[in-house]
Amino acid sequence: MEGVLWYVLTGTRGGANRIRILRELSERPRNANRLAEELHLDYKTVRHHLDVLVQNGVVEHSGTGYGSVYIPSGQTRQHWDTIERIIAQVTE
Repeated sequence: MEGVLWYVLTGTRGGANRIRILRELSERPRNANRLAEELHLDYKTVRHHLDVLVQNGVVEHSGTGYGSVYIPSGQTRQHWDTIERIIAQVTE
């Protein structure tokens, strides 16, 4: 899981936005529309990043379609210290 986190959060262009999304989801579950509003990002941009995070097992969702709610996956919560290290390194 640690390698996956480094890849999706630093190995590609959208890493900074994915970190922002993960931080929001760590506080409480949200749907894509709410994330877009709170992060001042385009809805399609948020959907793209959520799809990448789901495909890599970083977040999971309940429900389908527009109202799907996203949360960090169990593995992600177990490796939250890795995420904090990544955030610290990319914000230095």
